[in-house]
Amino acid sequence: MFTHSQISGLAAGLFLLPGFVFGAEEYSPYLDRSGMESVYWGDTHLHTAYSTDAGMIGTTLGPDAAYRFALGEEVLSSTGVRARIARPLDFLVVSDHAENLGLAPSIANSNPKLLANPWGRDIHDLVKAGKPREAFLKWGTEAMLPLKDPLADTGLAKSIWASQVATADQYNQPGTFTALIGYEWTSTPEGNNLHRVVIFRDDASKAGQVMPYSQYDSIDPEDLWTWMASYQQQTGGQILAIPHNGNLSNGLMFAAVRMNGDAIDLDYAQRRSRWEPLAEVSQIKGDGEAHPYLSPEDEFADFGTWDKANIASSVRKQESMLEFEYARSALKNGLAFAAKTGGNPYRFGMIGASDSHTAIASTREENYFGKFALNEPHAGRWKHYVIQSFTGDDSLSTMAYEELASGLAAVWAQENTREALFDAMRRKEVYATTGTRPLVRVFGGWDFTEADLHSPQMAAIGYSKGVPMGGDLGNGGEGSSPVFMLTALKDPDGANLDRMQVVKGWLGKDGQPREKVYNVAVSQGRTIRRNGKVKPVGNTVDLDSATYTNAIGSVSLSTLWHDPDFDPAQRAFYYIRLLEIPTPSWQTFDRKVFGDDMPDHVDKIVQDRAYTSPIWYSPNP
Repeated sequence: MFTHSQISGLAAGLFLLPGFVFGAEEYSPYLDRSGMESVYWGDTHLHTAYSTDAGMIGTTLGPDAAYRFALGEEVLSSTGVRARIARPLDFLVVSDHAENLGLAPSIANSNPKLLANPWGRDIHDLVKAGKPREAFLKWGTEAMLPLKDPLADTGLAKSIWASQVATADQYNQPGTFTALIGYEWTSTPEGNNLHRVVIFRDDASKAGQVMPYSQYDSIDPEDLWTWMASYQQQTGGQILAIPHNGNLSNGLMFAAVRMNGDAIDLDYAQRRSRWEPLAEVSQIKGDGEAHPYLSPEDEFADFGTWDKANIASSVRKQESMLEFEYARSALKNGLAFAAKTGGNPYRFGMIGASDSHTAIASTREENYFGKFALNEPHAGRWKHYVIQSFTGDDSLSTMAYEELASGLAAVWAQENTREALFDAMRRKEVYATTGTRPLVRVFGGWDFTEADLHSPQMAAIGYSKGVPMGGDLGNGGEGSSPVFMLTALKDPDGANLDRMQVVKGWLGKDGQPREKVYNVAVSQGRTIRRNGKVKPVGNTVDLDSATYTNAIGSVSLSTLWHDPDFDPAQRAFYYIRLLEIPTPSWQTFDRKVFGDDMPDHVDKIVQDRAYTSPIWYSPNP
């Protein structure tokens, strides 16, 4: 107990000091929260039974189960396997195909609107008679190939879409979990992949005012952009599109000309960069960051490479197509277009996603649930087809063992809400991973110091003195070169880090795009040799037990990197590629669990990675 005199003395000390004024200065350093303090993890590309190419071939889980799984609940998969994610996601986009959205559950429920349509009754009766394969082929050959919707007059899609957006609103929990409304536009001209995931910033009151634009409406991306502009004008909402699987487009995704054959001009470049600020560069159907043919000096370019044919497995891939399929070459060609037209059509950030058609958004190797329900965990799934060519040339087919357990989108944002995540995607402050969750941050500027890099306020300094991933460097002073603050931290439940690299693309004096990969931070005290090379990090994987240890690599990496080859007259971009140490692949886990005997050409070890969105530099006009 205080005595009366002690209380009196305390009061005097508190209230009677000469010149003391309450509230004279603001003390809290967190009043201005303009910096992006948190990274949020999610999947922007997940299919459920509402996608015909999922529901007609075995997937029974709908959007409700997809959200529950993403939130961390246990679900029973379509094949009866119990499933739970390692850590809940922060956000999810259920992106079912627009084309005949909800056909499979409508068949399962014998929807009266479906049965009132002769074609709908026929396909319904095939499924009910135990002939789902014949039903699926009927849909593909009589609807998708001729680009004619046989159910257009039923009103079925409208009711299904209303259900989709309402379910997203139901699961959306601002600040805790974000359910972004979206769908997939599935343009596949002549079997070539031009697919886009379309994402809304808005809730059902706006997104529900329109019907998803599908390939039945048009297969030209420019028409999709026109529809998107109309949506924004009509509703006051906001919308963006994310292309994926350029590796299956046979040279169309990042082409040198427009789809109608016209030259790429300033208007096209501005429209594409506005409506498609991101590209999905890693997912189950292969990794799309780089290709060894295009980047022969890059020792890590051959990762998850799918380069046999187009998405229909109908036309063999030619080497001349590759330049227009991969993110790195597209980013380089974008510099050339910017120099020629004043606009860059390929100025995009990079994210990963799963493109799973099981409603299960799990991307870890030890918890991989496959592309389709038929490839959910079971003995021998590795030798199933993913895409079987119907040309008679089986060398164009793709097998399940070629799938990646990828990927995820990481978004730097102020809060976990639709608006904040969408805005971060729009400004490209995002990065891709191949399924794990390492923390990566990069800032570019002109006068960062070692003290800035090691400051606990590094991020605040980065925003105040430079730009984050997705930004523009502007111009430095005469004789200056850009400097980058780079930091990375391992996935808390995953592998240590091997190295951090800067991938630079620039426009040479001859106007030709060029690239170089710099090793800038390495683990375990290894040194970067004068030729820029680094000895391998090592390998602790035990194939028999499907285990590894973190006895090699580092928990974190950081560095301050100056571009040693900077020319202020040359357009350039920079992005970070982070590599983890080797770990067992999902195929190796299958070997352990099911006793599968796989041939040597099946990948047993994986080196997961992350790709940040670029930072661009343009010289003064």
